[in-house]
Parts: sequence; structure tokens; C-alpha cells
Amino acid sequence: MTTKAFFLMFLFSAAFLSDNQTGLPIRIDDSKIKPLMELKDNSMQKNLEKELNAHPVWKKLIAQKKMAVGVVDLSSPYNVKYASVNGNYMMYAASLPKIAILLSAMDAIEKGELKETSEVKTDMRLMIAKSDNHAATRMINRVGYEKIESVMTDPKYMLYDEEHGGGLWVGKRYGGAGDTNREPLKHLSHAATVNKVCRYYYLLANGKLVNYERSKQMLEIMGNPDLHHKFVAVLEKIAPQAKLFRKSGTWKTYHSDSILVWGADTGRRYILVALIDDPRGGQIIKDLVYPVEKVLKITKSKPKS
Repeated sequence: MTTKAFFLMFLFSAAFLSDNQTGLPIRIDDSKIKPLMELKDNSMQKNLEKELNAHPVWKKLIAQKKMAVGVVDLSSPYNVKYASVNGNYMMYAASLPKIAILLSAMDAIEKGELKETSEVKTDMRLMIAKSDNHAATRMINRVGYEKIESVMTDPKYMLYDEEHGGGLWVGKRYGGAGDTNREPLKHLSHAATVNKVCRYYYLLANGKLVNYERSKQMLEIMGNPDLHHKFVAVLEKIAPQAKLFRKSGTWKTYHSDSILVWGADTGRRYILVALIDDPRGGQIIKDLVYPVEKVLKITKSKPKS
């Protein structure tokens, strides 16, 4: 074998392995991580809008800015594609922003600002898997609003940005009274945009939240969800072998869900986030899975546009 032939075979093998990583987090160089807006795919965007607008109720909610959806195609780690509707529109997201507390706690533990005790580990899991409000409040008390705000606005993460509609925010204890630290744009206590939640999962999947090991630990906490509703209810039926990492939220008419789906087949590896302000929101979130998977299937084989 010539040197040139060997080199070409090496490059092909490296590309094949990188696009067929079986585990999470994905091992990828920092230079390959991009803002999601730079990964926006025109074809996927058009297909997503077409599928969502085909449902009259969804079309109306989107027009009223009462429904936001974001999708990240992770089938090829070096050709990530993104599409969203009302992506920068910030909404009340109930328990979904508990993922902000999780990241802030991990950041604090890594920096020696918070001790990683068995109680903290238990509360982090309860807060995410069971959406336990008492555990979330205990974690807020340990970490503090100032720390949560600093992590969300940290340029390393860019999970809350006043210049682009806000994003992830926790500024009130869950199910309790006490002082607050509401976000500056709409004065929401527990807020999110689909763009920033998608970014959170994108960084998590690529091992970039705190560091690789902490991202892996966060995935373990967010995996095997104990609440089997919304996105999870559908995906457990149609993709029982897929690994699911998620956090949802519900309060009054506000329904939200966020999930990282990692199937054995690379064709079913994606992030899906939905924020809805409507009494039917829980059912709408369940009904989103099929059309979104249709969009991913249509655009998967097409080059990034």
C-alpha cells in the first residue's frame, strides 16, 4: 500500500468513526462547536415550518407566539443541523429550567464552591428525574441565584443573552416563597427559549458543559427519566432501545419538554425542545414527535444548505 493510499484510508476511517460514535458525550474538538444559528439548515427549517403549519391549531399558536419548537440533528457530529420556530421567544417554562440549577451546581462543585456530598447528588437526581420541587429548592439554596445567573450568562455557555431574547433562567424557589431574582427582559421567574435549551443539550451531548467528565455525570442524572409523559411517552414506544435524556415542565397552561434522543441507529440522534402556552400543550408535545422525526428523515441525507 502506498503512503498516499494509507493516508486516505486513515482519513476515511477517522471520518467514519467520528460520525458513528456510539457513546455520549461525543468526543469532539472545541473548535468544532458552533453557535446554533451558524448551524441553521435552510432545508430542515422549511420542512419544519411546513410540518408544524400543517396543523391549524399549531399554526395559530405559533403565530400568537404561544408555541416554540427547536430541533438539532446530531446524526453526524461534524454536520450538525438546526431548525427552530419562535426560537428566540422567551416563555415561562415551569420545571424545565431546573437544568440550569444542575449545570450551576456542577460548575460550583468543579470550582470547589460546593461540596459534592451524597445529599447533593441525591437532590440533583430527584430534581431532574422526578422534578422534585423540594430538592430543586434545596439546590437553589446551596448554589444561590447569583451563581445561577453568572453561569447562564457566562460567555462559555451563552445560555441567557439579553441581546437575543434571553434564555434559561431560574430566579425563584420552586413551590416556595422567599426572595427572587427575576430575569431582566420579561421578569420571568423560570424562563427558557428553545434556542438556548437546544444549545444546552448540544453542549451537553458534546461534553462541553463544565468539562467532559461533568457532562457525562449530568447525562447520567438526566437519563432514564422517571416521568413517562410527553416526548418520553411516545419515544419509549417507537424507539424502546434509544437512550433518552430529558427535562420537562408543567404549570397551569404552560407545558414544556426537552429531550436528547440517542438511538443505536445514527438516524435517530437528535435534540427536541418545545415550549407551549395552551391547555392542550401536553398532548401537542406528544404529537410533535412523529412530524419532527419525519422532518429529520427528509433532511438527513441532504447536504447542509
